[in-house]
Amino acid sequence: MMGKKNATIVDVAKEAGVSVATVSRVVNGNYPVKPETKVAVSAAIEKLHYVPNVQARELNQRRSTTIGVVVPSLYNMFFAEVIDGIEATVRKDKYSLLLNCAQNDPEQEQACIRALVARNVAGLIVISPNTSNMQEDFYQRLAERTPLVFINGYHQIEGASYVSNDEAGGMRTALTSLRKLGHERILLVRGSHSDSYEVKEKVYRNFMEEQGCLDENLILDIGAGNSVDTVDNTADYLLARLPEVRPTAVCCCNDLMAVGALNACKALELSVPEDISIMGFDNISLSRYVAPKLTTMDQNMFQLGESAAALVVEKIRYGRSKKIVLGNMLIQRESVAEAKA
Repeated sequence: MMGKKNATIVDVAKEAGVSVATVSRVVNGNYPVKPETKVAVSAAIEKLHYVPNVQARELNQRRSTTIGVVVPSLYNMFFAEVIDGIEATVRKDKYSLLLNCAQNDPEQEQACIRALVARNVAGLIVISPNTSNMQEDFYQRLAERTPLVFINGYHQIEGASYVSNDEAGGMRTALTSLRKLGHERILLVRGSHSDSYEVKEKVYRNFMEEQGCLDENLILDIGAGNSVDTVDNTADYLLARLPEVRPTAVCCCNDLMAVGALNACKALELSVPEDISIMGFDNISLSRYVAPKLTTMDQNMFQLGESAAALVVEKIRYGRSKKIVLGNMLIQRESVAEAKA
């Protein structure tokens, strides 16, 4: 049995006794309409349960009201909080979101972008792009025809806008705080396929070399850093590595890895922070709910999203490109303490 046919704008016009153009004006609110006419059209819309066809309206107006967002993963709450900031901001400007997930894959990232461009989005926001593997000409051509904003992207594309946290400064702050507590053997836990990890490892190497305690065995790449398996993979890697290298602190490139580090320490019967300190990065909600609560770097995730949304709307309306860099803040909780003498 076929379902009931949805009401059209023609049905609404007939019910209200007005023209299709008048219904369009009431729905879009772009032209003045007599109060009594507006009441009649609104009553017809309610009676017929009419839902405007956004795609048809955009075709008629030749203007999209959709922002495309490409995210590496949906498993890390970091991205969810960034998207929350984006959505809250674009909604105020009458835009909606269309979300695509790149599954931490540079090629899939480009496929997601092509799919969104094919849907005629008004602008694009790409979160934590895989720019180290980026085909520069692809993104350069993209920026020439589509308003483009990168969140935590480090490869400069002419015409694109950027919003990022000072991740390099944040990592230096995290390491400095550990060093002040007497930690010399600091194990870095990072992931693959993200500029963010490259930036943080570079800072780590420079810092540890300055301190005269750089050890290649204290750098661990656990693979996918934002996947459903990140916590377990981190724990598995550390179960083997911690007894071998015996660090006094573990500095993780995100909070999912830090939770994995907590789990590994529990399995090895290492008390945190009495036997070993664990430092996270991001300050996702989960960092407050684990035991002990994570000391971490706050990346202002909601503000990242808000800023990116404001930049893409500005790019759509005025064609201006900008770069915004936000600061980080050390959030001191329970997982870090002085190194054992």
